[in-house]
Amino acid sequence: MSQPVDERGPIDAAHFADEIAAGYRPVVLRGQAAAWPAVEAARRSDAALVDYIAALDSGRPTELLVGPPEIGGRYFYDDGLSGCNFQKRSTTVTGLLNHLLGQGDGGQSAALYAGAAATDAVLPGWSEANPIGFDLPTAQARVWIGNESHVATHFDESSNLMVVVAGRRRVTLFPPEQVDNLYLGPLHLTIAGPPVSMVDVAKPDLERYPRYAEAVRHGFHAELEPGDALYIPPIWWHAVHAQGRLNVMVNHWWAEPGSRSALAAMIATLRAVRDLPPAHRQAWRHWFERMVFDDEASTMADHLPGHARGYVGPPSPARDAFLRSIDGAPPGRSS
Repeated sequence: MSQPVDERGPIDAAHFADEIAAGYRPVVLRGQAAAWPAVEAARRSDAALVDYIAALDSGRPTELLVGPPEIGGRYFYDDGLSGCNFQKRSTTVTGLLNHLLGQGDGGQSAALYAGAAATDAVLPGWSEANPIGFDLPTAQARVWIGNESHVATHFDESSNLMVVVAGRRRVTLFPPEQVDNLYLGPLHLTIAGPPVSMVDVAKPDLERYPRYAEAVRHGFHAELEPGDALYIPPIWWHAVHAQGRLNVMVNHWWAEPGSRSALAAMIATLRAVRDLPPAHRQAWRHWFERMVFDDEASTMADHLPGHARGYVGPPSPARDAFLRSIDGAPPGRSS
């Protein structure tokens, strides 16, 4: 059995940075957004929430995922693993909400999900009216709206703070190192960007994916209601089950200043290094350990004057400026 995620009450900026984000573990912030006008509207009724959001709607279209009723809201690959089991359409936020409101609670309905729409674009004024309580300078609020959905286990490269506005969400989480037991899907053909686990957390097939049982032993779960927030550190695996005919969530992603995609770097390294002869590959292993993963990696060029350390020097505004100046250019050749 997985274990529950640690919980805290509403928290301020200083405590979030020092006690939550620095811990690199998921944490539920129970009631963090309980006073949001959007959450208060959702508590009154679905119709009140639709009215509240419609008043902010800019009318700009957003991408909509549409799946047949038989997928049960599980957005995933098709049976042949050559595409996905849903199609992409375009809609407005208000149009989608009114459609969901009119579906009712009975019978089978198409799976509908609009996700990652920047609130500054589709719901201007959202962040000012519904603040999270502390400043995340590089984060942008994004809204997710749909009926019941099962989002496959995946990870984000950025830190994530998700806030439930309407409906309920069950989140299943796994530490990054459980990748060995989660049966990674294709890297070249993904559902929405990051790779996913092939295991259905709601109905795991342990005959086909037996190591998943070990992942569950190291897993966590969180039950979220309107007004609750969940912090998910980068690279932590998570699957999300959104319940109800109309559910709304807003999340905030933010990365370290100047960071690049480590996943893209890993894929490039896979192409360049993995299939080299063993001795050649082992030689590069030492480079990666010493230059990247060693706790003292930033001291590798200490024997050089500061202006000559280039890529290898410790983080600094000067190094960031240097990296931007040569971004995308190949390293110089000595012969």
